[in-house]
Amino acid sequence: MRIAIYGAGAIGGYLGWKLASASSETGADVSLIARGGHLAAVRENGLTLVEGGAPAGTVAVRATDDPAALGVQDVVIVTLKAHSVPAVVPAMQPLLGPDTVVVTAVNGVPWWYFYGLDGPWADRRLAAVDPGGVQWDGIGPERVIGCVVYPATEIAEPGVIRHVEGNRFSLGEPGGGRSPRAAALSGVLEASGLKAPVRPKIRDELWVKLWGNCAFNPISLLTHATLEEICGDPGTRALARAMMVEAQAVAEALGVRFPIDVDRRIDAAGAVGAHKTSMLQDLEAGRPMEIDALVGAVSEMGRLVDRPTPTLDGVLALARLRAAKAG
Repeated sequence: MRIAIYGAGAIGGYLGWKLASASSETGADVSLIARGGHLAAVRENGLTLVEGGAPAGTVAVRATDDPAALGVQDVVIVTLKAHSVPAVVPAMQPLLGPDTVVVTAVNGVPWWYFYGLDGPWADRRLAAVDPGGVQWDGIGPERVIGCVVYPATEIAEPGVIRHVEGNRFSLGEPGGGRSPRAAALSGVLEASGLKAPVRPKIRDELWVKLWGNCAFNPISLLTHATLEEICGDPGTRALARAMMVEAQAVAEALGVRFPIDVDRRIDAAGAVGAHKTSMLQDLEAGRPMEIDALVGAVSEMGRLVDRPTPTLDGVLALARLRAAKAG
């Protein structure tokens, strides 16, 4: 199985290391698409994984910034930030053959969300995450396997990935069921030491993660507070809860069912401790933030299903202005 990981940063690098280190057993032919100093370090020294404060090993793995050099792949796993994907769709084309699978290991509402759904919103496109339909037209929703990403990782230094916790990448066909292609990919990931269950309703699991992200991330962006602080402060906890209740109403109007209630979800986030959300980390590092994928798309879907999201919309406006002021 020829597998290219497009965006081999923290998550993509971790995934690439696991796949490459097990390639002699799985037969996977793994390539990384990266850039800058990280790419140079991987080319020169290999890719190193650190777990529990100690190096887990270094693997030699093919790495490039030119997708055309790799040719057609069986699987392309996209691990970029959501806002970065539309710009690379043209460069991705040499990787895509008639049977290539594209796994969207990206946070937030995916651009293919309404593909494979019955009802009045079938094949609806979301402007917040796919302006102009670039991904829908350039990748094609029929290629997609959805993915919910759970590991916490970071680039410790160029060429070195630090794994903090988690090893699950839940997979799911947009149309549901357990397809042969999803089962085959799950098998390779599992054989590489990862958890990769195939979910019959990937959107339900996607929403459980998004449910917290759509509230905690923008609140942290505005307050610079950790999850523990947001959930422990009565005011910000109430604000997050109001946003999450609005998001839940949107999701349930689309047929999603939540396995836990909102207060348990907030308590679980608070129990993570003094953790900075990805949006706050991006702000502090001067990087673009996933505001539209995590919050804007929920607002857009609320208008689509006629569920008001006034609290979420207010925080969204503040978050967008904060990002604009940060440049």
